[in-house]
Amino acid sequence: MERFATSLLGEAKTILLATDGSPFSDGAIQEAIFFGQACRARVIVLHVVLSQAESIHSANFAIRKSQQELAPHLDHIRKMADDGGVQLEVVVVGSTKPEKTIVDQARLRHADVILMGRKGKTGHLSRLVGKMTVKVISQRFPRVLVAPKDFIITGSQILLAVDDSNNSRQVALEALSLGRTCVTLQGMTVMTVVKDESDQPQARALVDGVCDQAKQDGLLIPCQAVVEVGDPAERIIAVAQKRKVDMILLGGPGKKGVMKILMGHVTENVIGLAHCAVLVISV
Repeated sequence: MERFATSLLGEAKTILLATDGSPFSDGAIQEAIFFGQACRARVIVLHVVLSQAESIHSANFAIRKSQQELAPHLDHIRKMADDGGVQLEVVVVGSTKPEKTIVDQARLRHADVILMGRKGKTGHLSRLVGKMTVKVISQRFPRVLVAPKDFIITGSQILLAVDDSNNSRQVALEALSLGRTCVTLQGMTVMTVVKDESDQPQARALVDGVCDQAKQDGLLIPCQAVVEVGDPAERIIAVAQKRKVDMILLGGPGKKGVMKILMGHVTENVIGLAHCAVLVISV
């Protein structure tokens, strides 16, 4: 499939791929190599070994053992990168707090996005999303992309789930930027979810405002404004499925660990149950 004329990561130059070596990383690996080609970006493959060792010697032994066990997995990624002409760096480190180390490494290496995998669509939600993914998102790195195992991002349709939070305003800016740089993007859906019909007028003004801004920016792609009533995660997932979007963009947890309209476990639910990739934006 020819997908290299576009990129839903804009002008990203460094991508950090966090992999645990399991088959559930396959989707993320595939997309990391694709984005490496499309963006001409450097890809950093990071594996963090959970280390509870009491001595440096024991910790180093655990890292070496993990490197040996992961050698076929890492060699496979290297070959994919070589075949695609992608610059690749492999990093294996030990940590007592892997989620913090993933974000620290991303910041240290000036990564534009952290890319992580997601399991299939069966099983308990917390296992489905992966505790590590949830913990990484809670660290509020600016952009975390979660890719399902068996999904290919084609770059034609995106959905923005917005509210009136700072994170959602950043989501809108991100989407408008993609509209300017992603040449095969064919449509953009801007939606919000309210609990009561009486909240619809304010919500309608919010989503219409984003589409109006898209027109002012000269974007030629259609922008569809949608207001739904009900459970936020359920409605976001349903609209994304109906419109066959490639990527859902939504805001991450706020500074106090909550969101307004997208609060509680909504982000986790969307990531775990959506058919497509999910890009979580935080400020």
